[in-house]
Amino acid sequence: MTRTTYLDCLKPSLLFVLILLVAMLRALPAPAAGKETLTVAGGCFWCVESDFESVPGVIGAVSGYMGGTTENPTYDQVSKGGSGHYEAVQITFDPARVSRETLLNMFFRSVDPTDAGGQFCDRGESYRTAIFVSNTGEKALAQQAKSSAQNALGQTVVTPILQAGTFYPAEAYHQDYYKGDKLVLTRFGPKRQKNAYKAYRKACGRDARVKQLWGSEAPFAGS
Repeated sequence: MTRTTYLDCLKPSLLFVLILLVAMLRALPAPAAGKETLTVAGGCFWCVESDFESVPGVIGAVSGYMGGTTENPTYDQVSKGGSGHYEAVQITFDPARVSRETLLNMFFRSVDPTDAGGQFCDRGESYRTAIFVSNTGEKALAQQAKSSAQNALGQTVVTPILQAGTFYPAEAYHQDYYKGDKLVLTRFGPKRQKNAYKAYRKACGRDARVKQLWGSEAPFAGS
């Protein structure tokens, strides 16, 4: 068999193999969509969780604690102060649908970043604002969003950008509190969790202050 004839015989076989490989690759499941996390502290974690779970591209949000030295802190330990932890929310999102920059800008416009003593009616170290970062890229984006917020307000933004540490999820009853149906006793009387949350948010003045500060730029006020 001549060289030319030999190659001519190989061509159909190679074509068949290539077709088979393409078919096998198409049959493989698509790779899982990429996911990233952003951890922020914005006062009451119920409110931050409620706000960001409404954003298209956000997969979920978990209330918890970050920034302190106490291991496995409880809500009582954090709220009393001294543990160093913030009430934080870890937001999981699809960067193909919503960018970290967008979420950071939304965060600043959902809080009062000029308040160093807490947020709205909630006072104390655990209710202060903060952004937690894990690398230089995240830090640069956070600093950019902070500068943007400061320029927009014409006031000093005191929200710190901190190195992320261990995130401790809060107790189960805090998760998705804003949409819970469990009956709870509140200062407003017995209410379903979702109704208690709405009453608390209104009484705390969160939305009123955010609207006063940010006007039409406030993305969540009234949620």
